[in-house]
Amino acid sequence: MALQFQIMPVTPFRQNCTLLWDDNSSEAVFTDVGGDSGFLWQEAQALGLSPQAVWLTHGHLDHAGGVVALTRAHPMPVLGPHPDDEYLLRALPQTTAEFGFPVSPAFTPERWLAEGEQLRVGAYLFDVLHIPGHTPGHVVFHCAAEKLLIAGDVLFYETIGRTDFPRGNHQDLIDNIRNKLLVLPDDTRVIPGHGRMTTIGHERVYNPFLQG
Repeated sequence: MALQFQIMPVTPFRQNCTLLWDDNSSEAVFTDVGGDSGFLWQEAQALGLSPQAVWLTHGHLDHAGGVVALTRAHPMPVLGPHPDDEYLLRALPQTTAEFGFPVSPAFTPERWLAEGEQLRVGAYLFDVLHIPGHTPGHVVFHCAAEKLLIAGDVLFYETIGRTDFPRGNHQDLIDNIRNKLLVLPDDTRVIPGHGRMTTIGHERVYNPFLQG
């Protein structure tokens, strides 16, 4: 028995919401509830799980746009992102409407997150790493015991997150990936915010943005 996960793409942007749970205790959390909250809850219930929290990597609409709908129907605390993404959560009514998503009210998480904090799912601890660049308040969640990284829109299979949004910073993103993520073991599994999984070792060798 171990830490389990199920990746569930949601919204027209096919954002990876991840359901994490401890097999032994059945404690569970959602990461990045971008939308389709009814579907997500049904999937969790089908596994016999009732998640107790939402963890957010950052404030973009495809990662945070479904949070209010979910937590109104099933009250639970929202943890993260870093407070530097507060402006994105405040802008959700405008951005969700602009992109044709179900309109989300602005919200404030029960707890902002910072570098060095830890979150728990059952017996499993996740370290919070602050990785600005895609957004200024982006965080990721790393479980050293299970060599698992919830990377949001920082690191993808052979590419990196966009930095052309307002308050994005390409050099910050590269520096943070190199200094905080590439130091993790090569066999660390990476669940990105979109698309297929990868590993730290694969990205170290094959990601063109991280060479040189």
